[in-house]
Amino acid sequence: MNKTERTIRLFAGTLITISILLGYFISPYWFLLTLFVGVNMTQSAFTRWCLAEIIIKKYNLGFKRG
Repeated sequence: MNKTERTIRLFAGTLITISILLGYFISPYWFLLTLFVGVNMTQSAFTRWCLAEIIIKKYNLGFKRG
C-alpha cells in the first residue's frame, strides 16, 4: 500500500469518527457525513475515481508520494 492510499484511509477514518461523535453529541444530521464518506468509498471501489485522492495528490498535503 502506498502513502496516498494510507492517507485516504486515514482521512476517511477520521471523518467517520468525527461525524459519529458530532452526530451523537451535537445533532443526528452529522450522520449524513458518515453516509457520504461510505457512499464515496463504495463508488470509488467500482469507478476507481476518488476526489480525496485527487486533492491529496494535487496539493501533496505534507505526505510524500509512494
